Amino acid sequence: MESGDDRTAMDGRGTEAPGGTPEIDELRRELAEKNDRLLRALAEADNTRRRAQRDREDAVRFAAETLVRDVIPVIDNLDRALDAARAAGESSAIVDGVDLIRREFLKVLERHGVTRYSALGERFDPNHHEAIARVVSLDKEPDTVVGETVPGYSLRGRVLRPAQVAVAAAPDEDAA
Repeated sequence: MESGDDRTAMDGRGTEAPGGTPEIDELRRELAEKNDRLLRALAEADNTRRRAQRDREDAVRFAAETLVRDVIPVIDNLDRALDAARAAGESSAIVDGVDLIRREFLKVLERHGVTRYSALGERFDPNHHEAIARVVSLDKEPDTVVGETVPGYSLRGRVLRPAQVAVAAAPDEDAA
């Protein structure tokens, strides 16, 4: 470069070669800051777009959640009615018909992503089970589900209602 020229010599990487002016250094720093802000804004916009897409997909996948939560007690009542009829020794066509209706109802729910699960024999998991009783047991390992009041339900992996369970506990050593 000729002397008196205000341009700065650049090396092969696009960075300033020695001999730059303070104004050019300031402009480069401002450009780098603006470029950094632009990249961050683009990344945030992309994250927002992905989050909105995921929220839309979840809204579609779990649209029936409220309806299913309202239906679960109906299934529980059908179970109780069948248990009571069988305990009373009923073996009529009506009992069999109610049982068929209950099973068909469960099949319809399964086709729409609802799963009914039992917890008996499993290790207690507070994400899937609600402990309503503690049972001292010598033959079961502590924190094992030994009884179930109502089964749990999930919709595409999301727990709608945890199974209500009784959990085994070790006998207290100081009580012996």
